[in-house]
Amino acid sequence: MVGIPTIPEFYRNKTIFITGGSGFIGKVLVEKLLRSCPDLKTIYLLLREKKGRAPEDRIKTITDLPLFDVLKSKNPDSLNKIKIVVGDVRELDLGLDLQERQMLIDQVNVVFHGAASVRFDDSLTDAVIMNTRGTREVAKLVLEMKNLDVFVHISTTYCNSDRKVVEERLYPAVAEWEKTIEIAENIDRHTLNVLTEKYIHPKPNTYTFAKSLGEHVVYDMCNGRIPLVVYRPSIVIPTVLEPITGWIDNFNGPMGVLVGYGKGLVRIMYSDPNNIMDCMPVDSTVKAIIISSWKQATYKDTNQKLTVSFYNSSNNGMKNVNAETLVDISRKIWNECPFDNVLWYPNTKITKCYYNYFFQMIIYQLVPALLVDGILKLMGERPMLTKIQRKIHTATITLAYFTHNNWTFVNDKFYNLKCELLPTDVDSFPTIGRIQLFIHISLILLQVLKSIF
Repeated sequence: MVGIPTIPEFYRNKTIFITGGSGFIGKVLVEKLLRSCPDLKTIYLLLREKKGRAPEDRIKTITDLPLFDVLKSKNPDSLNKIKIVVGDVRELDLGLDLQERQMLIDQVNVVFHGAASVRFDDSLTDAVIMNTRGTREVAKLVLEMKNLDVFVHISTTYCNSDRKVVEERLYPAVAEWEKTIEIAENIDRHTLNVLTEKYIHPKPNTYTFAKSLGEHVVYDMCNGRIPLVVYRPSIVIPTVLEPITGWIDNFNGPMGVLVGYGKGLVRIMYSDPNNIMDCMPVDSTVKAIIISSWKQATYKDTNQKLTVSFYNSSNNGMKNVNAETLVDISRKIWNECPFDNVLWYPNTKITKCYYNYFFQMIIYQLVPALLVDGILKLMGERPMLTKIQRKIHTATITLAYFTHNNWTFVNDKFYNLKCELLPTDVDSFPTIGRIQLFIHISLILLQVLKSIF
């Protein structure tokens, strides 16, 4: 370990380029970099242009979140290091003008590519343009960068969900990414919609299909040429340790389910009760992303440095949280922290039988929604519950593949990242062990709901 810089030393005077910086993981990544690597030079965020909104206002929208309160109290001037570059991952050459593109080529040292559409029901065209072609456009820019130390591509553990055991390596592609991009660019949407299910098989949806091809894009273009990390998070949940406990900016995943339970909107859950909720706190995810970038960039062996490293950010290998446990936790939450304006007393049941689910959904969710909407309409108010129930049912069916199957995401390299830390980095980048993580995941859902509601 002699001669290897600490993580803050490595990031000193570094210029960082982040796509997806306004997303959930992206915001936490920006905050952690600024707080724990205070001597970094600049963070450039790729954001789409919004008419009538100055870059300073858009940065302020992000940094005004409670997530940044600790940083503001300790080092408020560090927020001035955030700069916006106007562009769009969906556009060729990322929609950058020539001057800003050249600036990135000349200055950037570290790239985190996290921009992606996470919709499971995107058309094949949209999913490929955003998650596959967009990744190609980022890789093209990265390969031109003159002072690049490391490139981190953020993928997902579920891009290989057609396999029951997923190791920390690249798997064969189910399609050629070059041809798939060409198809998405040139064939009309209606034709592709008809052929989608057959074309993406055995992937369960366009999201996992396009993200899996994204891994092949960066591997084919960058392997052996630049230091590259492919980082695969599982289900990302709120912060557990830092900078504050229980921060989240969306209701995706388990949080959305818990809110639906608490409001009495979700009375029946269509899932295998033993389905494992493979969750990972976002702050643990971000710390591992930063550690993996530092490790890849500081390899002594040049050949090893240019070999792609894959990490599965998963809770595999510990006492897991299954769907039944999640429902039990939710019952405790609503006893201690009940919502106001509840439609029905929270009492959710689980079934893996579709007909049982559908019958109970009609009786206990749709019919009450229609009745309440009818009353609202008579009172001159806008009906809304039927629309909400339609969205809940659509999401339930979309997620059925994932709520009825379990996977083993081998995560040895991910958990061993903590062993790579220098002693001086342990306090700034604390990690959670397998046993501790179960305790935190079980409690965080209660803590976050208390903090929000």
